[in-house]
Amino acid sequence: MSKSINNLENINMASLSLTAMPGLFVLLWSTGFIGAKFGLPYAEPFTFLFVRFVLTLMLLIPLTWLMRIAWPSSPVLWLHIGVSGLLVHGTYLGGVFYGIYLGMPAGLAALLVGLQPLLTAAFAGPLLGERLTPRQWLGLLLGLVGICLVLGSKLEFGTSLFSGFGLGALVSVTAALLGISLGTLYQKRYCTTMPLLSGAAIQYIAAGILLGSGALLFETRQIEWSLTFVLTLGWLVLVLSISAILLLMALIKKGEASRVASLFYLVPPVTALQAWWLFDERLPLLGLVGMAIAIAGVVMVVRKPKERKLKEKT
Repeated sequence: MSKSINNLENINMASLSLTAMPGLFVLLWSTGFIGAKFGLPYAEPFTFLFVRFVLTLMLLIPLTWLMRIAWPSSPVLWLHIGVSGLLVHGTYLGGVFYGIYLGMPAGLAALLVGLQPLLTAAFAGPLLGERLTPRQWLGLLLGLVGICLVLGSKLEFGTSLFSGFGLGALVSVTAALLGISLGTLYQKRYCTTMPLLSGAAIQYIAAGILLGSGALLFETRQIEWSLTFVLTLGWLVLVLSISAILLLMALIKKGEASRVASLFYLVPPVTALQAWWLFDERLPLLGLVGMAIAIAGVVMVVRKPKERKLKEKT
């Protein structure tokens, strides 16, 4: 009897753990924007990211060998994974960090790049031959309206839209949005057989080369080694670049990766809450309404119709 109770408790704990894992992944992912805000006062963005990638690879490559994860056997696949790394990590993280470095609020940066599913859906038609449903087109329109409301809420009488953070910051984060959107499509088309852990290492190598070159050409490469910077760097390396990937591997193994995709729309509001609590970043009512509309648009684009779900199951 007691053995049956123990087995039941173990099953319940395992089920609870599986249920919590996607939300935990999103929570960890949202802290990346906060980490940028904490660390950028002590290092320039490309230098910051280059050091992060080097430290990540120092842990990720031995971990890949210890876990006996296979490396891609095809040189062509290595090349494709490298290109996806330049887009998904190099352009995306480089653009986000540079935009925050130029003064864009972390919550707004998270919202802008959080529109990635909208842009990916818009690109998927001409690039992958995927057709959008009327509901998805409506979602794209809502996302555009929502982001316009958020940006409009930053306006004050007699000021320009970019007075708070500069046009350069918006261009940088827009480049990040394009990078993650095109990188997602590229990876979907050319890297479907990519081993997740070793593939991530290859992506970090490619992105590290890109951002290291940027640091060498455009930055002083000086770092103020404070306790805050060390703790922030440790968090980004251990929790985001390593733990989040291992968590994603566990979700995929359990067949729950789709739940992560559906929960990604929670990243902007979670980031906005963290930024409000830690940095007193605030959005007026119009901006909050715009964020809600934009998130609703993302949900409409990402969620699959019930008919399509039934077909996939059968």
